[in-house]
Amino acid sequence: MEFIISYWWIILLLIILLLIVSKYTKGNKKDFKELLNQGAIIIDVRTESEYKSGHIKNSINVPLKDLTYRINEFDKKDNIVTVCAAGIRAESAKKFFESRGYNVANGGRWTNLKYLT
Repeated sequence: MEFIISYWWIILLLIILLLIVSKYTKGNKKDFKELLNQGAIIIDVRTESEYKSGHIKNSINVPLKDLTYRINEFDKKDNIVTVCAAGIRAESAKKFFESRGYNVANGGRWTNLKYLT
């Protein structure tokens, strides 16, 4: 109990971080399955080394830092699903695509969609 009283701010910080991560990793797998069945493109915005350590079959690796330079590789008519390790970078990529008129959804963690393909 003394630990909790002494380090309440660390516990609060951890709770806030968990809430933020859970916000960006939520998603209805049924909806993503439908999007993928309709031919949506999965863009994995993790680094190349993260991607090489495991990824969704047929996904395209575009590290978030390179997205500005590679956005023209994608058609605005395509449905896009962004993924990453925790969902936070995928959300940033989603917002970037949306601001340029693309149809995009944040798939969250790549492991959440791994078995839907």
